[in-house]
Formats: sequence, C-alpha cells, structure tokens
Amino acid sequence: MGEEILINFTPMETRVAVIENGMPQEIYVERAKRRGILGNIYLGRVVRVLPGMQAAFVDVGLERAAFIHVDEVVDQSLTPDERAALSIAQVLREGESLLVQVTKDPIGSKGARLTTHISLPSRYLVLMPDASHIGVSQRIEDEEERDRLKQILRSELIHPDDDTAEPEYGYILRTVAEGVTELELKADISFLHRLWESIQNRVKGAKAPATVYEDLPLNMRALRDMTHSEIERIRIDSKETFQRAQSFARTLVPEIESKLEYYPGERPIFDLFNVEEEMEKALGRKVELKSGGYLIFDQTEAMTTIDINTGAFVGHRNLEETIFKTNLEAATAIGRQLRLRNLGGIIIIDFIDMEDPEHQRQVLRTLQRQLDKDHAKCKVTGVSELGLVEMTRKRTRESLEQVLCETCETCSGRGMIRTPETVCYQIFREILRQHRAYDTDSYLVIAAKAVVDYLLDDASDHVAELESFIGKTIRFQSDTHYNPEHFDVVLR
Repeated sequence: MGEEILINFTPMETRVAVIENGMPQEIYVERAKRRGILGNIYLGRVVRVLPGMQAAFVDVGLERAAFIHVDEVVDQSLTPDERAALSIAQVLREGESLLVQVTKDPIGSKGARLTTHISLPSRYLVLMPDASHIGVSQRIEDEEERDRLKQILRSELIHPDDDTAEPEYGYILRTVAEGVTELELKADISFLHRLWESIQNRVKGAKAPATVYEDLPLNMRALRDMTHSEIERIRIDSKETFQRAQSFARTLVPEIESKLEYYPGERPIFDLFNVEEEMEKALGRKVELKSGGYLIFDQTEAMTTIDINTGAFVGHRNLEETIFKTNLEAATAIGRQLRLRNLGGIIIIDFIDMEDPEHQRQVLRTLQRQLDKDHAKCKVTGVSELGLVEMTRKRTRESLEQVLCETCETCSGRGMIRTPETVCYQIFREILRQHRAYDTDSYLVIAAKAVVDYLLDDASDHVAELESFIGKTIRFQSDTHYNPEHFDVVLR
C-alpha cells in the first residue's frame, strides 16, 4: 500500500496525517488562534545582551522575548576559532534592530529561538541570502544526480564566462529535487528571488518589532514539504481548502496537482486509517506491542524516557529469545511513535538487557532503519555504560502532547497527587501548629470530599485522639472546589 496525506480543515483548526502502509506515521495540529511561528522572519529589537551566556534576548513582538546565541549572529564564513573568540557584546548592542528568523517555536516556558542566518524554502530549494555556496541534501545519494543538480544551478546563477565566481546567494537542493528538470529549478529560483526582494522591501519600511514574513499555514506547508514521489494521493475534506491547494500546487508544485483529491465523504476523514484512535493512543504513556509487551513514554522538560517491558509476552523458546523479540518489536514501534508524537530533544531508551552482542547490534540496526525514515534529524550516540540507548531528535515545534494538552492543575505536571491519608496527616500537623500558636475554641477543616471522607472514616480514631490531646473540637466540611491536595484549617 502506498503513502498518502489526509488534511482535515476547519476554521479553528487544521490537522494533517501522513499515512504509510495503512498506518498513521505523523500527525500535525495547528490552531488558528495559536499558529506556530517557526520560519517566520521578524525585524526585532535587542532588549538585553548577556555576555556570560554569549546570547541576547530580542523583542520580536511576541508574549515572551526570543533568544539568540552568538553562533546565530556571527558571519558563517569565519573559522571556528575566529567565531569562538567573538563575544556577543562585540556583535550586538541593546536597542539595535536585527533581522531574525525563528528556528524553534516557543516550547513550555522557553521563548522562541532565533537566527540571523535567514533561509527561505521553496519546493526544491532553500535560499540562504547570507551564504554563497551550493549544497545538496545528503539523502540524494547518487553522485551523478548530485553533480547534475549542482551544474544546473550554477549555470542559472553564474555567468557562463566566469567559472570561478560564486553565486550571489547560497542554495541547498532539497531531497525532492532528485530527478527534476532545469525548467522546474529555474521557476523555483525565480520564486525565491522575488520572495527575498519583497522581504527586503518590507524591512525598509518597518519599525522594530515587526513581522516581515510569515511561513505558510499547515495545510500549504504539507503540500510544499511533506509530498514526495512515494505519496500517491492527498485527500482534503474542505472544498475551499481543496481549491486553494489546487491553485497553490499549480503555481509552486505542479507535479502534485493530479494527486489532490476532494474528500466529501460522510465519514470524518480522520476516521479513515483510525487516525483519531492513534492520536488518542499517542497522548497516553503506555503503548501496547502486538507480542504482549509494552512501552512506557515519560515526557519531561529535560528529556523523554522510553521503557520497554515484556508484559504478557512469555515467548516459546527461552528468556533471551523472548527479550530479543520484544526489543526488536519495540525498536520498530519507537521509530513510529517518535514521529507520531513529534518528540524531540534528548531521548533515553531503556531496552530490556540482552546478553548476546549480536542481538544488541540487530536491535540498534532496526532502530536506526526506522529513524532513517524520519524527516527530523536523529542521532543515536550508542549504548551507555548503564545499557541505555541515548539519542537526540531535532525539536523545532511543540510535541503533539504540548499542542493538545495542558499541565494538570491538581498535580502541576508531576503525574502524581498526595493520597487522602497523606493530606490527613498534613492537616493534623497544621492543627497542632495552630494550637501552639493561637488560642481558639474549635477548628474547622475545609478540604476535598475524598480527604474529609477519609478523616471521618479511616482516621476517625486519630481525630478523636487529637481532639482529646488539644482539648478542642474539630469539625470537617467538604468543598467541591478544593483539589485533593488543598485544605484550610480555620480557627473558630
């Protein structure tokens, strides 16, 4: 079965699912009120320079100031030693205007990450105005094809009489450029030049902080960035969005126009291939494996940890074989889940311990094969001394969980809350503290119903002992507005 893209559009929200072999592999959600800003270009104002961190904060008109490191400001043609010798205070001053591009969306409590090294993507190319070299995506492996593409670009950008000249701007040929014609590349170059010219004109009349370029919305980015030769069709459930997609494809990506389909079905488009169900599973900690084993995902601000367990899988031969098969299945599932959940940053995988070195190698190879399919840059650093697989996955946008969920008010993101028994003993300690500090006739304890029920039932003997010890009456009142950890002791 081939690959396809499903686009579900409503005025409030756009959702895109990439389907491979009948299974959702990637899911993206963009809310109209909270669109991502990755790729946007701003004329920002430097508000604070931090020499100790070799960085600065830049006001680009967002809720929080954005962050830029010295490496993202200095000239890329400098040698590593020359760049290391430069201080942020030498290249930036507070109050000055700066043309910047967002390289990472604001995630959690962190502001957006910026660079001054602008890059503008089109279908086949990425234009870099402050560079002058031509690069080719590493995923295009055929050397002849790499040379052909470079030659086409050089012939379009450099005068034929000057072989030693460098192009005015830098370019990277994207993976989808493999096999394209000279005419298609020429059209892309022309589009990018017009786009960069329009951005420069906007900058001239802008006053910092100001937005000078916004990247495409998710439904159009999907057409530009996610479609490749393996994609058989792109189904869109909104007539208006479908017509806009046709117009966009005709102008920028004509080879995909025939793959576009309007989906008018009564059945919601995300019910096809169980996308809704897979989204629901991707928000949970536990992922069941077909063998009976399972994975546990824990996402924290610092890193994501993945634990593998054999669960109900007992195997047929011996323990080592059972562990090996569970780990192999887990490696395949992890590759898919990282894409589905859009997890990034540091990822630690705790495979079940294997004694056979060949089994270890096969599991790592399986994991690497899955990661090779990922559009995000992944790097596996190998197995640590504790037997953990350490890897990184480039994080530029919020994960699926961060887009769709918020921190629980009750547990503040810990995932655990104190038991009624624990809260009960906290209440006893607070009553004793107040007894020593204040003179009162009685106490009223206001708490959640589960805590009050525990005090009146399981802890009733302790309450009686406490009343006898302090010589005061203690009354209880439950309140539905109190969370399970919250209580008040009121003097009466």
